[in-house]
Amino acid sequence: MTYPDDMFEVAERREAERRALDALDKLYEENGDALKQLAEIENKEIMERIHRKERVLERYNRFYNTECSGLPHGTPITPEFQQAMTLECMLDALRCENLNHEFDVISTDDINDLINGLYQQGKDSLARPEWAHPESSLAKNFNLGDK
Repeated sequence: MTYPDDMFEVAERREAERRALDALDKLYEENGDALKQLAEIENKEIMERIHRKERVLERYNRFYNTECSGLPHGTPITPEFQQAMTLECMLDALRCENLNHEFDVISTDDINDLINGLYQQGKDSLARPEWAHPESSLAKNFNLGDK
């Protein structure tokens, strides 16, 4: 190709890009409100999912703590019993979340969200110094468990 031909190709490509951008601008002008509504709906769905994950994790912790605190001190417990209690508490938390829905199937997303939440909760717990744990005697003596 010669020099002027290259310039014409570049000019044609830029003109095509400009037309595409103009068409996109026109689309936004004509449908901007609908696109904003769609973005709001997607944001709302994301926030609902985040709140749902937090509720399920909170319920799981409540069920698990209630179940474990009901065991007399010194009760011999095998890892299998511990796993069974854990799974039972997971199902109880998910059943409570789905009370108003048909409950034949558990979404694996819900289970994965709960697992990820538990991992994060464990990481957060390990990241705190011992005296900052709400259950520690130092935290109770200095009322750090209420924060």
